[in-house]
Amino acid sequence: MKVLHSIEELQQIEGPTHLAIGVFDGVHLGHQAVIRQAIEAARISGGSSAVLTFHPHPVRVLRPNDAPRSLTSTQHKQLFIERLGIDAFLIQEFSLAFARTKPEDFIRWLVQNSNQLKTICVGEDWSFGANRSGTVSLVRALAESYHFRLQDIAPLAVDGKIVSSTRIREAVEQGDFSLAERLLGRPFTILGTVVEGNHLGRKLGYPTANLKAHNEQFPPDGVYAVTAFHRGIEYGGVANIGFRPTIQERGGERLLEVYLFDFNREIYGDDVEVRFLKHLRPEKKFESLSDLQAQIMKDVESASVICRSMPFAAPQT
Repeated sequence: MKVLHSIEELQQIEGPTHLAIGVFDGVHLGHQAVIRQAIEAARISGGSSAVLTFHPHPVRVLRPNDAPRSLTSTQHKQLFIERLGIDAFLIQEFSLAFARTKPEDFIRWLVQNSNQLKTICVGEDWSFGANRSGTVSLVRALAESYHFRLQDIAPLAVDGKIVSSTRIREAVEQGDFSLAERLLGRPFTILGTVVEGNHLGRKLGYPTANLKAHNEQFPPDGVYAVTAFHRGIEYGGVANIGFRPTIQERGGERLLEVYLFDFNREIYGDDVEVRFLKHLRPEKKFESLSDLQAQIMKDVESASVICRSMPFAAPQT
């Protein structure tokens, strides 16, 4: 998959061009339907399929005080979209200046910089441009002038309710991984980059990878049985989410740290994708480090049993 960083770079991909456009936070079932429509259009009529998305999330620029945590960082989103089989992934910087772009200018910009823009695929409720004045109806009218086809995809429903990033975020916040998986079409995961910690886990005999999760939504605090992907290999493990109350006062940074079974390598700077299998217990403060060490041993034993019952496989979209 070719990664692009400006609309002008659309000229680098072979036409005709079939674009799926959206924020695609979570790359859930509804998003996948839009993206797969662009892939199918390219398959039928030739050319290249491409996803155009925005970084940072527009809400973080327009209403930063109201912005929720993302389901997927841009890096994580790129991973999922590549697995769908798209040809190109365009990350358009979203700034206040870009937000003031007139919708007509945005569409004209796409047409001028694409090698024969053939298709635009969006959700049927998509809006864009200055004051969100761009609508699907406007794009349909412009499609006639610029000779491309608009395909607007209706929302999908699961359990009688529309699939949305907000609904998935609420499920994750409540620890309802089963619902999140049904809405995503795959298990919920968090992608994090391994950063250096205080090495307490190593001193206790259970070295952990501390993950910087790029503003991704966390499930409730506690200890979980997990699997984790590192460089295409899946490992069982135990994860802790929270503030580590035994060694620091609450109010510090909320952390995600993972102990991987049968793994003993330095991986600072690497990405690890964590899948949550089962909540084992709440986070708690222990009277001593030896009490904490004894509990970690029990957590590892419990998680090992759970992981042995799980089929390990490559991540799925």
